[in-house]
Amino acid sequence: MRAIVAAVLVLVPSTAWAQSNQGAVSITIYDQQALVEDTRVLTLPTGEVHHEFREVSAAIRPETVSLEGDAIEIAEQNFDFDLLSPASLMRAAEGESITLIRRNPATGAETTEQARVLAVNGGVVIEVGGKIEVLRDDGQPVRVVFDDIPENLRASPTLSVTFDSERAGSRPLRLSYLTSGLGWNADYVGVFDEERRTMDLQGWVTLTNTTGTAFPDAELTLAAGDVVKLNQRAAQRNRNNSYNPGSGYRAGTERSEEDETVGDLYLYPIEGRTTVATNQKKQISFLDAAGVAASRAYRYSCNWICQSEEPGSAESIIDFNTGAKGGLGRALPAGVARVYMRDANGKARFVGESRIPHTPAGSDMKIVTGYAFDVKVRPIVDKRERVTDDEWTKAAEYRIVSNAGVEVVTVNQRREFWRTEMRYVLTNARDIPVTVELIQDGLNGFSRGTRMTGESLPGEQRTPWQRVWQVRIPANGETEVTATFLTDF
Repeated sequence: MRAIVAAVLVLVPSTAWAQSNQGAVSITIYDQQALVEDTRVLTLPTGEVHHEFREVSAAIRPETVSLEGDAIEIAEQNFDFDLLSPASLMRAAEGESITLIRRNPATGAETTEQARVLAVNGGVVIEVGGKIEVLRDDGQPVRVVFDDIPENLRASPTLSVTFDSERAGSRPLRLSYLTSGLGWNADYVGVFDEERRTMDLQGWVTLTNTTGTAFPDAELTLAAGDVVKLNQRAAQRNRNNSYNPGSGYRAGTERSEEDETVGDLYLYPIEGRTTVATNQKKQISFLDAAGVAASRAYRYSCNWICQSEEPGSAESIIDFNTGAKGGLGRALPAGVARVYMRDANGKARFVGESRIPHTPAGSDMKIVTGYAFDVKVRPIVDKRERVTDDEWTKAAEYRIVSNAGVEVVTVNQRREFWRTEMRYVLTNARDIPVTVELIQDGLNGFSRGTRMTGESLPGEQRTPWQRVWQVRIPANGETEVTATFLTDF
């Protein structure tokens, strides 16, 4: 029969019928956790079998363990995680006798005596010859000899299984479990060519193994996406919303033939097999795209009334699309993108980095690399004054709305209405024209009743809170944009 059971976390001694090597290991690595599938071919007798699966992850989540095999019936599973060490040997010897070997530093002669371990609590208290002594750990020439290894101590984390084998012979058993201590993150290196308006993009995966266990010759798959774990939903929501939609990111709707999915996760199988050593970081290449269409852009965001006495630098951005038409055609897992540009001598220079979210193919991406030295914006409040209820009502046709239409909100207090006239002075010290994406944020409060009654350049209402203008600035020149809006705050 076929059995799939959950592990029970109980510490009991296991019998010695053991086979310690890992089998064919397949690992699916998520964000800071992994699914390990370890298939081992065992030669089993008929009847009750006690087997020890050694070299499992020390960070295993025992409640997630399952074991699959033909012609077996599981009776009990135990995860033994008390590992063999000087401290664990001494703890296991409480109440038992040990042998002390003392060496005379002057003569080198050794003497042997028996001692009984009374307590191990911040030190070792022993009884020697009817007297109480504290075993020193300051490098004095004293060795402790134990008669044997306690049955409950293991050299490596061990899953002990008791099961009934219905027939003798060799067959595979598949051990599966979730473990913490295995994680991965993506890093991207882009070399941008402004003259050709292209970018060469490489993607690297960094694997981290802090499980305390090595996984040799493993088949690896990376899972990109957010898997909710118990008690982590709030943090997950915060992380999902950490990429500001006001940045201009637009999610794509493409799916490449290379993209493999399960549920809402993207899977990235790593070609071939690889060894993930314990306490190791390993980098693996997973993306190499040349000539991706890209351009340099600028952005400046004004959060509500952001008058400034001095001009502020616009953000410098590398703009590209992850779709097939742009030369990429791949979904990109979340990570950090670092951008380089070549100088006049052809040498690549680092110009900045930015974090990107999990990104479907066909998405518009904006990598913020820093702040422009030569492109400045100065927001100025030319006028801010109260307006009458009648003027507010007459301006209703200019109300900013969302795609769902005008939202009517009833309030129980008298409202005050204000007219704000803004002027934005944009300057460009470069010897080529540039375009700045100018964003006026914070336009709507609780009532969402803001009216945009005038603007010198047609803008786009990207959200109920944001008005966006694409402002062209001539080489070594200046452009002004004005806007008038009515608000109830």
